[in-house]
Amino acid sequence: MAFRKIDIDALEEDAFGEDEIDFQEIGELRPLADVEAQVNSRAQEVRSLLQRGNTSGALSTSLQNPPYGAPFHAAKARNTQTVMEVLNSIKVADVPQLVKSLSPEEQDVLMKYLYAGMAAPEQNNSGHLLAWHEKLTEVAGQGCIVRVITDRRTV
Repeated sequence: MAFRKIDIDALEEDAFGEDEIDFQEIGELRPLADVEAQVNSRAQEVRSLLQRGNTSGALSTSLQNPPYGAPFHAAKARNTQTVMEVLNSIKVADVPQLVKSLSPEEQDVLMKYLYAGMAAPEQNNSGHLLAWHEKLTEVAGQGCIVRVITDRRTV
């Protein structure tokens, strides 16, 4: 019965919280100012692509190199806003074709942003995001959902 009194969580080395992520492990050793500058320039580029009517390019650009990690909360929120602008500017009828044009990595990142958008329903159109989720799941499969849910890196 003595084994029931052992706190196994204290013994586990792999336990982590979002603030304890090893950024070397995920390749995130970038200065905060660089990440914020990159996110802001990407937002301007995406807006320019949207104004020219290049929704496919805007979607792909918005999903490139997302900021990961706890120190980048502002950059993550700004990049999520940029992705949401792109998603809201695309008609639901065009979604399957655009999702098929994305690489598997971009599809996974898109799924992360869909979940981030659904987490703030007061700021985003959940119905539109659910339509995106449906089409993305049809193209990428349920494996995309599993990869996103089990990934330690959040957007």
